[in-house]
Amino acid sequence: MAALSPRYQVVAALALAAVGVAACVHLLMVFLSLAPANTVTKRHGTMVSQWVYPEFEQNWKLFAPNPLQQNIALQVRAVVRSKDGGLRTTGWTDLSAQDGAAIDGNPVPSHTQQNEVRRAWDFFTATHSADNRSLGMRGSLSEQYLRRIVVMRLYRTYPADRDGVVQRVQIRSSTTNVQPPEWSRERVSDKPVYRVLPWWNVTAGEAAGGVR
Repeated sequence: MAALSPRYQVVAALALAAVGVAACVHLLMVFLSLAPANTVTKRHGTMVSQWVYPEFEQNWKLFAPNPLQQNIALQVRAVVRSKDGGLRTTGWTDLSAQDGAAIDGNPVPSHTQQNEVRRAWDFFTATHSADNRSLGMRGSLSEQYLRRIVVMRLYRTYPADRDGVVQRVQIRSSTTNVQPPEWSRERVSDKPVYRVLPWWNVTAGEAAGGVR
């Protein structure tokens, strides 16, 4: 800072102040989203939700008393329209397996690889019933968020399809119980259980965003 001219010192100071204020606001919003209901959240709950969800949502499922005991994989397939106008349906692509392969052996995996798909699915299940009906205003937001992510991932997975356009996508989750240790007498099924969502149409804007 001392080596900068007075003008640039002012600019740098203002930039640092802006970053500091933004960081404080973000921490406050995340805190309010996790805190018990209070006067502030009752009055400004909508603003807090718009700031936090879906990108910054938090949960504590790793910890007691109810840690996760299942492996959940997210898979997607799509209907793609080629340049000649023909339609074809891709096979199922396991997005969770792709992320797992990228993380395995990587000492510094990216936040996207660790959390993007997983948190998008958590957001969807938290805003929908078991038969995939939206439970509130955030239901449509979670669908849009999840759909955009899988469309982008499909274009990334199938670079040869960049000349085509994704028309529809279908998503399913595959849930498999974590097997107990060998010394345990507990027995659980090792067969996956699927939750299949209906086909979703992909808007032109979402498809164009995936191509770019």
